[in-house]
Amino acid sequence: MSIFGNSYPAIDLRGARVLVTGAGRGIGQCTAELFASKGAEIAIADVDAAAAQTAAAALGATAFELDVRDRGQWDKVVADFGRIDILVNNAGVMPAGSFLDEPDAVGHTTIDVNVWGLIHGMRAVVPGMIDRGHGHVVNVASLAGKIPIPGLAVYNASKFAAVGLSAATRLEFAPHGISVSCVMPSAVRTRLSSGLTLGGGMPTVDPEDVAAAVVGTVRTRRAEVAVPNYLGPIDVAFAAAPEPAVRLVRKFFNGDRALHPSDEKVRAEYEAQVRSITSEE
Repeated sequence: MSIFGNSYPAIDLRGARVLVTGAGRGIGQCTAELFASKGAEIAIADVDAAAAQTAAAALGATAFELDVRDRGQWDKVVADFGRIDILVNNAGVMPAGSFLDEPDAVGHTTIDVNVWGLIHGMRAVVPGMIDRGHGHVVNVASLAGKIPIPGLAVYNASKFAAVGLSAATRLEFAPHGISVSCVMPSAVRTRLSSGLTLGGGMPTVDPEDVAAAVVGTVRTRRAEVAVPNYLGPIDVAFAAAPEPAVRLVRKFFNGDRALHPSDEKVRAEYEAQVRSITSEE
């Protein structure tokens, strides 16, 4: 790596081949749309095959049904789509509630999707990038990978893992010309946060904001990108502050909001969707 800028082989988005997971809706769909607007060739992958087909049809993209927990499905998608210049590991789940009340199966699903999904994706895609001497991986994590949040304990664990995984693989892949960026949004207005209280002093962003950050890493190749970017050093600030001060800040920003949904019916619908994925295992 150079001291200024980066020394990774440049990737021209015009004609670049991009695979985005969880792209049937939300952040993934917005990311696919933005890459497509830059002239990239897109593969939209999602566990919801119908959503993937609908999103792909709107872009003239290729759709794949993909459960990111299944390495065999990953290998099939990579074989069918062919060369991949940019991998966006975006698929994720976010169950909320008391740690002690969360069923083990839901916790396993959270880790399997949010961590093993990234592992499988990189192991399936990066060898081809190494053979070609260039490539870029974006792991969409969360600022919950830096900041603990009551009511999201296992989700926190999965995102802390995603941040660490991204940092370590970045070091391993760099000598081969492959970059890894970790994008860490604050609360995002998507299905994952449905039924939870947003705003109220907590920075909240739209899927389009996250998509712009993801696409931007192709140029900067930054290791970590917070969305919004001014929250980048927040974990350092929390670690340096006295615990009473941190508690006061958390109280001011309603730091326990994940334990108390503002719309229990809407939140229950999302939680049921996560459990339906769990029941398929």
